[in-house]
Amino acid sequence: MARILRDILLVTLILLTAGLVIVRLDEAGQASLAGRARVVDGDTLVLGAERIRLSGIDAPELRQVCRRDESDWPCGTVARDHLAGLIGDADMRCKTGGDDRYGRRLATCIADGRDLNAAMVRAGHALAFGGYEAEEEAARSRKLGLWAGTFDAPRTWRRTHGGMDEAPHIVEDWLDAMIARAAETTRTILVGWWNG
Repeated sequence: MARILRDILLVTLILLTAGLVIVRLDEAGQASLAGRARVVDGDTLVLGAERIRLSGIDAPELRQVCRRDESDWPCGTVARDHLAGLIGDADMRCKTGGDDRYGRRLATCIADGRDLNAAMVRAGHALAFGGYEAEEEAARSRKLGLWAGTFDAPRTWRRTHGGMDEAPHIVEDWLDAMIARAAETTRTILVGWWNG
């Protein structure tokens, strides 16, 4: 019996160590930025000298116009103003995970304890773009923001109006994707174990 308990303890320690290594590998590719941000549009910020693109979301372009109640409404301006309202006067913390092809830092940002990326999609002022599908479905079912009318997806609008084309923010390197998934799963397990 003592040998079985020792083996279980040894396996648990090995798995815990492996989990911590995975979490550290995931965090090694990320940097943190903090401070006051200037909002450029519904998914782009400037924080210090860094231009930041909120990862996993795609908001209407600033000049983009959508339709609601049989009339035009400036959905791009509304998205920018909504993001600015979410931030308010709060300092932000952003965790970056690389750059997009235009040199902007891809990041998940938090202001006043709120995940800005998720909040923009949840309010219907941005689309899921490699993340936040559950938030998009909630906004769509409640007909919030863009979902209250008709609109071109921001990516489509950019293509037809000569803007930048970008692909959804999905990790293309299979090893990075596997490490990120394993790290998130390990974090969830460790937090549950620690709090449980």
